[in-house]
Amino acid sequence: MLDASRTTDIVDAMPIKQTVPFVVDAEGTGVAQRLVAAGEHEHVFSTDSLPSFGGEDAAPSPLSYLLGALTSCNQVTGSLVASGLGIEVGRWSFHIQGDLDPSVIAGGAEGNANFDRVAVRVSVETDATEEQFATFSSETERRCPVTQMFKRSGLAYSSDWKRLPLA
Repeated sequence: MLDASRTTDIVDAMPIKQTVPFVVDAEGTGVAQRLVAAGEHEHVFSTDSLPSFGGEDAAPSPLSYLLGALTSCNQVTGSLVASGLGIEVGRWSFHIQGDLDPSVIAGGAEGNANFDRVAVRVSVETDATEEQFATFSSETERRCPVTQMFKRSGLAYSSDWKRLPLA
């Protein structure tokens, strides 16, 4: 039988994980929104949708921001990983494609509203050896919160990392 008082002692002895809050406030009408990323330096951005989804295409769609977050989070995370590995990185280049079946979001069909597939192509200028680059790319994907959200969502995820000579 489990001793509840002992379990409480174990939980109380566990280190508390530090977290960093990310806060976004938004308001809008129709399908357009104005968003504010809160913090010391507030950042304002807008979203809209394609006309086929009821928008005016006056700003990037939420799905474009989602794919953009994947590129930028990989670059931020990769820069941290490179520093830890003692390698230098220069210019980054990304091409990401997400394939979405719009029948769920637009038509109300049964199924998953998620992307069916996301393919990522990354080129990074670096002084890393081939072996270091393999570690760098896999560690970047492991540590990138946005990559992990995509991978763990159940969609078909693929990535191709290319090492280029440092300019």
